[in-house]
Amino acid sequence: MYSFRIVPTIRQYEKTTDFCTDFKIGKGDLLFISESAYETYFKGHTDGAVVIHYRNYGSGEPTDLMVEGISREIKDLRYERVIAVGGGTILDVAKLFALKNLSPVCDLYEHKLEIRKTKKLVLVPTTCGTGSEVTNISILELTSKNTKLGLASDELYADDAVLIPELLSNLPMRFFATSSIDALIHSIESFTSPKASDFTRMYSMQAMKMILNGYQYLVEHGPDSRKQILPDLLTASTYAGIAFGNAGCAAVHAMSYPLGAAYHVPHGEANYAMFTGVYKTYKRLKPEGSIALLDAYLAKILGCGTDTVYEELEKLLNHMLPKKPLHEYGMTRDDIDTFTHTVMTKQGRLMANNYTVLDEGTVRGIYRELY
Repeated sequence: MYSFRIVPTIRQYEKTTDFCTDFKIGKGDLLFISESAYETYFKGHTDGAVVIHYRNYGSGEPTDLMVEGISREIKDLRYERVIAVGGGTILDVAKLFALKNLSPVCDLYEHKLEIRKTKKLVLVPTTCGTGSEVTNISILELTSKNTKLGLASDELYADDAVLIPELLSNLPMRFFATSSIDALIHSIESFTSPKASDFTRMYSMQAMKMILNGYQYLVEHGPDSRKQILPDLLTASTYAGIAFGNAGCAAVHAMSYPLGAAYHVPHGEANYAMFTGVYKTYKRLKPEGSIALLDAYLAKILGCGTDTVYEELEKLLNHMLPKKPLHEYGMTRDDIDTFTHTVMTKQGRLMANNYTVLDEGTVRGIYRELY
C-alpha cells in the first residue's frame, strides 16, 4: 500500500510586501530571519513581531546549541505563530519552536519528550534546496553526539509554505549550487525509494528535469544568468520536498551527515560528495528496477547513454560545484570506520529507504572509494 499527501497550504507571491500584507505579521508572531533579509525585505512590515536573528546564536548548519540558546532567550515570551524566512538551517530550527516541548533538544530527538504542536507555523524558503517548507522533518547537528539526526513527526509540518522568488534574487552562486544540488538529490533518492509511488515519482521527475535544464541553461549562458531560472528552481525544490517528504531520502543523506557534522561541510556539498558513489553501487548490486528507469530518464535529459549517465551528470554538476574527494574536507582514514558505524547505528530512518540493501561492508567500501 502506498500513500501520498501534501499537508501545508502552498502560497505563491511575486513580492514580499504582498506576503506581509496578507499575513499581517505583527504582535504575537515570532519571526526567524537573517539580518540582511530583514533589512532588505521586511523592515517596516512587521510591527510588533519579535524578531530572532538566528545567526546571533551560531553559524553554519543547525545545531542543538543554536536551538537551546534561542530557547533560553525567549523562555518567558508568549507567541501564537512562528514565521521563518531563510534557508534550511532557519526553517529546521524554527519548526521546533512551534512545539510545546523542545528542550533539552537531545531528549526531543531521542523521543523522550512529547512532540505536540501548539503554534501556527509559516515557512518561507530563501534558497532553492531543502524543501523543508513542505516536509515534517527537522535535521540538527547534535554536538554532544557528534552527528546529525533527523526528527520526523507530523507535528513539524507547516500550516503554510510560502514561495516568493524575490527572496532568492541575491543568492550567491555557491549557495545556489549547494542548495539546488541538495534538491536534485532529494528528487533522485525519493525516486528510487521503496516508498515511492506514481505520485511521488511524478514530483521527483519534474524536479529533476527543471533543475538539470536550469543547469544546462547556466552552462550555456553563464552563472550570472541564474536569476532567470530562480523561480523555476524554487518550484522544483518544493516539488522535490513533496517527493522526499512522502517517499524519503536514503543512503546519500545518511552517509553525508557524519561528514557534515565532523567537518562542517555544507549539506548540499556533502551530499554531492557521496551521491554518485552510492548510485554506482546501487547499479552494480541491482541494475534492474527503478534505478534502470532513473538512468533512462536522466540519460534523456543529459543526451547520453545509460552506461555513462553518472559520469555525464558529474560533468554537469561540476560546472555548479566541483566535486572533491573526502580527504580534502579533512576526513581521515580512521573516520571511514567511525562514519560507517555512525551510519549503521544512527541513520536507520534513512537507510530503510535505500534502493537496495547496503550492509556495513558496502558502506565502508563507498567511503573508501570516495576518500
